Amino acid sequence: MRGEAVKITPNNGTHIVCCCDDCQAFANHLGQGPAVLDQFGGTDIFQTSQSQVKIKKGQENLRCLRLSSTGLYRWYTGCCNTPVGNTLNGKFPFIGLIHSFIHIKGNRESMLGPVRAYVQTQHALGTPSYPRAAKAFPLGVTLRIVRKMAHWKLKGMHQPSVFFDADGKPAVDVVIRD
Repeated sequence: MRGEAVKITPNNGTHIVCCCDDCQAFANHLGQGPAVLDQFGGTDIFQTSQSQVKIKKGQENLRCLRLSSTGLYRWYTGCCNTPVGNTLNGKFPFIGLIHSFIHIKGNRESMLGPVRAYVQTQHALGTPSYPRAAKAFPLGVTLRIVRKMAHWKLKGMHQPSVFFDADGKPAVDVVIRD
């Protein structure tokens, strides 16, 4: 599968590292823990709008898993089990793209901006030495994400989406792992 994220800049998204147990469970479920998780169990994620993500080749390999019936939609490739990203649903323009699906030439921070927060560190493996480690999303980062989602929603940037159809239904059958 090959994709492209268009118009990605440090200002049109939010770069975070998430240590939540669900991100860890997703990576491990796919057999990708060592490739996706850092030494503390953190997943490097760039949050942007769904309409900025295009699949150029291999759309038929797109798969979706939910860790519970109310959990995030967690997208991955069926061909090699590479995590792609996490979405709330088809009505919100948000996707958290996982670093393993992002090929960046050069420095990641120059393309995505600095990591703004290291979150859910209560689920971290060991004692993380991250700067700005937090058990929850810091207020400033939360407000940034909400502001960006509202802007994307007003601009209709939840569509087109390779993940959901125009009615907000997932583009592929969703497997729920309870």
